[in-house]
Amino acid sequence: MNTKIFEYPITILQSDIDEQGHVNNIIYLKWVQEAAIAHWTSVANTQMLENNLWVVSRHEIDYLKSAYSDSKLIAKTWVTDPQGAKSERYINIMDAETETIYAKIKTTWYLLDSKTKRPKRIDAEIVNVFS
Repeated sequence: MNTKIFEYPITILQSDIDEQGHVNNIIYLKWVQEAAIAHWTSVANTQMLENNLWVVSRHEIDYLKSAYSDSKLIAKTWVTDPQGAKSERYINIMDAETETIYAKIKTTWYLLDSKTKRPKRIDAEIVNVFS
């Protein structure tokens, strides 16, 4: 599967800064979710949005560099080949100008039927919107 990279601009809020003066680690998870939702809603059609839900089962985060209130960040995200109802998403949170990576994230998502809330196989139509 050749996947397109989706770029999501990040705005650092003052409330994202912790007592150590840098972006709190938990905020990276918020950005992961925001980027994933923005990516999905930018590629999915109305029927896909109505019939499907994504839920996270796992996050793996490697924090490589601290971000501060004046950091200019972007999230670059892509998905890999699905396995049944499971899909892995990768996100690099990086400097918007130099592309220095601040955090590397791998998340595992499951596709659910929006009515039954049960896992469902990721079909070719969904695979195609990400490639």
